[in-house]
Amino acid sequence: MSSRSKHDLKGPAGVVAQGPSTRQLRVAEEVRRVLAELFARTEFRDPALLDVRITVTEVRISPDFRHATAFVTRLGRSDVEVLLPALKRVAPFLRTGLSKALNLRTVPEIHFQPDTALDNAMELDEIMRSPEVRRDLEKDPE
Repeated sequence: MSSRSKHDLKGPAGVVAQGPSTRQLRVAEEVRRVLAELFARTEFRDPALLDVRITVTEVRISPDFRHATAFVTRLGRSDVEVLLPALKRVAPFLRTGLSKALNLRTVPEIHFQPDTALDNAMELDEIMRSPEVRRDLEKDPE
């Protein structure tokens, strides 16, 4: 029987990199769900977060479950970077909310990162629709 799990990924030069465990994925999704609920129903005292709609798109959790990186975006806006200092200030409050909602031995410390996946997808879509690319894609092979 092999010592590699189904989450092992082969990288460059045959180096094996291990992906997140099933438990990590499950806990990360629960953390994302609770954070999304907290952002949806909580009024923050921080003036930078007044009337701001934040969406948590993904959470990645460290193997020791002590740190969680939450990828966030603003609905209809791409300036979430300016909110990162305010999010860092309310992180202890959010962590308390996580501890009340989740039954975890260790509640992870929350770190925030802007989610740029939608911006990247829109940029790629724009490139694919450009006349130059359409012309190249529509050429008949001879």
